[in-house]
Amino acid sequence: MSEIRNLQPQAIWENFDKLCAVPHPSGHLARIQQFLLDWAAERGIEAFKDAGENIVMRKPATPGMEGRKVVTMQAHMDMVPQKAKDSTHDFENDPIQPYIDGEWVKARGTTLGSDDGMGVATIMAVMEATDIPHGPIEGFITADEETTMYGVNHMQPGTLHGDYLMNLDNETEGEFVIGSAGGINLTAELAYAPAAPQADAAVKIVLQGLKGGHSGLEINEGRANANKLMARVVRKAVANLGAELATWVGGNMRNAIPSSVEAVVAVPADKVAQLQKDVAAWGDVFRAEYDGIEDAIRIEAEPVAVPAERVPIDVQDRLINAIGACHNGVLRFIPGIGDIVETSSNLAIVEIGGGKAFFKDLIRSSMRSQREYVEEILTSCFQLAGMKVEVGGAYTEWQPALKNEMVDLMRTVYKDMYGEDAKVQVVHAGLECSIIGAMYPHMDIVSFGPTLRSPHTPNERCLIATVGKYWDFVKEVLARVPEKK
Repeated sequence: MSEIRNLQPQAIWENFDKLCAVPHPSGHLARIQQFLLDWAAERGIEAFKDAGENIVMRKPATPGMEGRKVVTMQAHMDMVPQKAKDSTHDFENDPIQPYIDGEWVKARGTTLGSDDGMGVATIMAVMEATDIPHGPIEGFITADEETTMYGVNHMQPGTLHGDYLMNLDNETEGEFVIGSAGGINLTAELAYAPAAPQADAAVKIVLQGLKGGHSGLEINEGRANANKLMARVVRKAVANLGAELATWVGGNMRNAIPSSVEAVVAVPADKVAQLQKDVAAWGDVFRAEYDGIEDAIRIEAEPVAVPAERVPIDVQDRLINAIGACHNGVLRFIPGIGDIVETSSNLAIVEIGGGKAFFKDLIRSSMRSQREYVEEILTSCFQLAGMKVEVGGAYTEWQPALKNEMVDLMRTVYKDMYGEDAKVQVVHAGLECSIIGAMYPHMDIVSFGPTLRSPHTPNERCLIATVGKYWDFVKEVLARVPEKK
């Protein structure tokens, strides 16, 4: 048990603390699935795991409300596993350690998992409550949203019964999302025969301290991409000092802006001091370029043992050129709106070494043709480097509906409760709503939640004051769901 269990509303925070105690990074969900099934069984709640590895829960209406429309409350069970450089946390076995830091709840050295643990905790709180009036409710807790949206992509028609869908995966209280971008993963691979280094010394260059962040929600903030910065450093080291690339490891999640990268290069022994001096100078350049955006950039070069193998010169040059040339960041804002990103790409993962190069990029767009255009840009870039390119894991854009009863209801409730209008908008992040809506076109869908900041980074945090406001709102909306016509 942690201190967050004393926060209000306890119905949310106690359940969130229970979730923190069960490891649940993307791709490793057996424990959290069993926990949710056991938790439901202990409380007499109907629950089962469906064909997509999702957990479905159902709760009948409170007496007198049986004729109300069915509400599906939806959240995803997996969390992005990111940790601080000095953290020894094992996401597959260690619990998350939440703590209170002023107005926020954070985790010690890791992502918090409030994305989307707060949504799951909300479903749990509603399912076990005995004092909330509501019509028929079902909870839909999905698997591996953060990596491939596996759960919603593998659910079967007829699994859900809802008329309304509450997606509890938005990060700003008082904001109702009614549309989101689609996306697709693009990977590029190349196999090569390693060569023995010709240089007689080696240096490891470590770039870290970048903010990273959510590649949908925060891609427009001008944050640095560690892989793109390292390409500039290594390119100059190769051109000016005869450096030979041995290994490169940057980023580990497709939807997180990479915040750190390590590269090992072999160099002549008499060039080590100059490389260290050049790397220090790059630190000054990057801090000047990102002044006011990145406040903790660190780049260092330290001598290491000469590696047994390196990337052949011709392959090395093609790979460095590809990393440097590929598009990264915002490509276009939605025309006529100006402040909402339409199309972007994130060079999320670069791994080079051991005879293989592997790149992964997540392309997002709310316009299909623009997404395809970025696919063409990146495919052209990586194929010029001799790489094999594949795309997959696509999810469609969620286009706002012209008529949405759920939005109308929620706007009315919010205005009545708080005397102000909620903000209704579309976002550049990818949401499961698009896939669910395609299978259940009759559903009215809205995404909302309490305020979170810096998801997908070790600085992920949840604003405590917004959780109570959000919880009161959820309860009132459930009480006001109308009768079926």
